[in-house]
Amino acid sequence: MTIRKTKTRKVVVIGTGFVGTSYAYALLNQGVVNELVLIDLDEAKADGEARDLNHGMAFGNPMRIKAGDYEECHNADLVVITAGANQKPGETRLDLVSKNAKIFKGIIDKVMAVDFQGIFVVATNPVDILTHLTREISGLPKERVIGSGTILDTARFRYLLGEHFEVDARNVHAYIVGEHGDSELPVWSHVQIGGVPLIQYANIQDVYQNKEMTDIFENVRDAAYHIIERKGATYYGIGLGLVRLTKAILNNENAILTVSAHLDGQYGLNDMYIGVPALLNEHGIREVMELDLSKKEQIHFEKSANVIQEMIDTGMKAIQ
Repeated sequence: MTIRKTKTRKVVVIGTGFVGTSYAYALLNQGVVNELVLIDLDEAKADGEARDLNHGMAFGNPMRIKAGDYEECHNADLVVITAGANQKPGETRLDLVSKNAKIFKGIIDKVMAVDFQGIFVVATNPVDILTHLTREISGLPKERVIGSGTILDTARFRYLLGEHFEVDARNVHAYIVGEHGDSELPVWSHVQIGGVPLIQYANIQDVYQNKEMTDIFENVRDAAYHIIERKGATYYGIGLGLVRLTKAILNNENAILTVSAHLDGQYGLNDMYIGVPALLNEHGIREVMELDLSKKEQIHFEKSANVIQEMIDTGMKAIQ
């Protein structure tokens, strides 16, 4: 595939906490963008992070990094939002919805006030709900508002399956879909190891009754809780996931990633952002990939959607 670099390759990151700075650090290391602007309510912190990153430029890739304000969003290709209240130990992502919905209303209004014409990428939790609210507040076309969705959950799933079967995770094809949270689900019916279906490769008759596979999924689903208990927050994995999303968009890759995408009838759902495989290019989401789910998977997926819808209603009330 020929990678065609497009646009000015300018990214604005709103929020210089753990996730925002991990993303910025990975961008510097991988040389993805030409210009990176950091925005934070704490202007001094944003400036300090920019200075620190710039001092590593000689060891990374040439690019322009600076702290800035919302005016910088005017000509940005991507505005990546990582700002918001953090998930505390024992707190679910959905507990955050009312707090972060109000924060997002202020952020999105400021970005749109400068005639932003690029693509929003949302990473703040609960990501599916906040991605939906971002589209509602901004009024941008659905393909130009994207959430990080289950991109990290899918990466965790592939890693743990690869570790279990002693196969490079890059040769494990598998998806986690639904809410980025407790109601997410593995699409066991589409798991392949090097192109071989899981049930054939591992000689598993009923994956739902297989303790090893069940343990793998539970470790994926609960990974954030385990990490938060040990170090207080998760940020390296999602930072790298955001870089992967950025590459897919800026390099016009037409890559398929599990993101929070807007559904218009796919999977029997309408007017909702939820984690599904989607094809991404320079225009945002080109299309949603509609997997042929098993009956059990479809029921679980719809239950996950119901959880999201309830929280969307809560979020919409919070911003009115």
